[in-house]
Amino acid sequence: MIFEAGIIVNKAARSVMVETIQKTTCDSCVAQPGCGHSVLSKLTGNSVQVRVLLGKFTANELRLGQSVTIGIPDHVVVKGSLLVYLVPLTGALLGAWLMGSPNKSPALDLISIMGAFIGLMSGGLLVYLRGQKNENSAENNPVLYDIDKSPRISEGFN
Repeated sequence: MIFEAGIIVNKAARSVMVETIQKTTCDSCVAQPGCGHSVLSKLTGNSVQVRVLLGKFTANELRLGQSVTIGIPDHVVVKGSLLVYLVPLTGALLGAWLMGSPNKSPALDLISIMGAFIGLMSGGLLVYLRGQKNENSAENNPVLYDIDKSPRISEGFN
């Protein structure tokens, strides 16, 4: 399980939106001194909003601005990356192959390109439908792991 700290920015009945600071593996990369991505990520501190399932918590226990810890199952990152990149790419290659021709001409090349585009879009649609199917599955989504129950500073003075 990968753990990440964040702050609740929006609540819904079955999930919350948590803002986290995007971290990269730049600190352990050998090419860090010559890489512009490392410098930009340190300067901007990119924040990302993630939809997180409530898990064992209820929406009533949570408040906006509250610090939380989210847990992301390890396999989600690997399987998600493979699914998002390989399925559309495979669809594009398959579409180009199926609609391609061994004869060469501009018209036949356009048909092959069209087949690749149709395959790419079909693969993207499959990824989207798979995501909709697993939208509320705790096995395939980030889950709220822990909440900070200490009061905020402004709450203590009222």
